[in-house]
Amino acid sequence: MDVKRIEGMAADYTAAWNSKSAEAVASFYAEDGEIIINRGEPWTGRSRVRDMAAGFYADVPDLSLTCDDVRCSGNHVIYVWTFTGHDAKTGNPLRIRGWEEWDLDDDFKVRASRGWFDAQDYGRQAAGL
Repeated sequence: MDVKRIEGMAADYTAAWNSKSAEAVASFYAEDGEIIINRGEPWTGRSRVRDMAAGFYADVPDLSLTCDDVRCSGNHVIYVWTFTGHDAKTGNPLRIRGWEEWDLDDDFKVRASRGWFDAQDYGRQAAGL
């Protein structure tokens, strides 16, 4: 895998999230790609990945994502991120850090992603604690 191409992909993925287009986010996944967040239920297929992204936009309408780091080993990538915004229900500010572990296919599409963030911290921030 070409590290520069993966770094470019990570920058484009960040831009897709910041575009507020769930379709743009889903376009980075293989047709049968999936994401699992914090060991939850899988979101399998591009339409379900789109639903996942749309859910984040509903919860944090002003979500702004930054890419903090990218690490590569073959077709396995660690994408480290921070997002900021405000909780849709409470209006409280959020600053959440996390990462995704990607397995890429030969076309540089995400076959599988395992996403991680501190859900308890998210809840505290959303509640204003």
